[in-house]
Amino acid sequence: MHRWKSMDEVPADLGPTVATLGNFDGVHRGHRAVLSTVVRIARERGLASVAVTFDPHPVAVLHPERAPEAIAGLEHRLDLLEELGLDGVVVIEFTKEYAQLTPEDFVVETFVDGLRSAVVVLGHDSRFGLRNSGDITTMRELGDKHGFEVVVQRTVGEVEEGQRVWSSTALRTALADGDIATATQILDRPHRVSGEVVHGHHRGRELGYPTANLAPDSDGLIPTDGIYAGWLERPALAQDHPDRRLPAAISVGTNPTFDDVLQRTVEAYVLDRTDLDLYGETVWVEFVQRLRGNVKFESIEKLLQTIATDVEATRALLLR
Repeated sequence: MHRWKSMDEVPADLGPTVATLGNFDGVHRGHRAVLSTVVRIARERGLASVAVTFDPHPVAVLHPERAPEAIAGLEHRLDLLEELGLDGVVVIEFTKEYAQLTPEDFVVETFVDGLRSAVVVLGHDSRFGLRNSGDITTMRELGDKHGFEVVVQRTVGEVEEGQRVWSSTALRTALADGDIATATQILDRPHRVSGEVVHGHHRGRELGYPTANLAPDSDGLIPTDGIYAGWLERPALAQDHPDRRLPAAISVGTNPTFDDVLQRTVEAYVLDRTDLDLYGETVWVEFVQRLRGNVKFESIEKLLQTIATDVEATRALLLR
């Protein structure tokens, strides 16, 4: 998949395209329904499939005080888009100046002149252009004027209460609630946080449970505080390496039993492994299930008893 940093990098001989646009934060099931339609139509017609996305998130530029934290970092987002079979992704730097484009100017610059789109595929709630004033009706009118077809993809997820649209907002809510089952359902994969392993207080090693502490600037939305069962993956290793993907008990939070941890951390204890040296390595931590909330223990003995229970619960869940 080609990764272009602006419309100027798109080759002039790319030819007609089937294209879409969106932030695609998390690349969840709703996003993938739209993107899969792009790929399918492009293959049926022998055209190139292209997604247009933005970095940073438009809200972070226009209203930083209410900007959502990214569910997935840009590189992870691009990797997920590549897995869907797209031929290319254009990452547009979103600025206040760029936000002043009218809906028609945006469409002409992006889909008419930039990508020479034969088809534009959109989610049913897509907005674009100055003050998000462009919508599906606008796009259809512009398609008629400039000669491209518009396909609208509506996606819903089946849930017990009825139906709802898969959305990044619903995903953020699930992670904030520690509802990993719902987050996994929306994503159709485990949610992950990635970052460099850094030195912490080394307290886990002293207690017999050495942990890999992720750097504070890790990528990915960190779920609510608590203890989780999940996986630690080492992308630097070959896919078939026995230590590539390892079962782990994961702690998120400030560790309330001790008073010297002021910043939320993500740390993972790989089950039954005290021999790993992961410092300086970038790892992925995937969340499978929340086991419990954080507790302030009255003694180290009680803490150790609970950690042992958490480890066995993780083992039963992941290695059954």
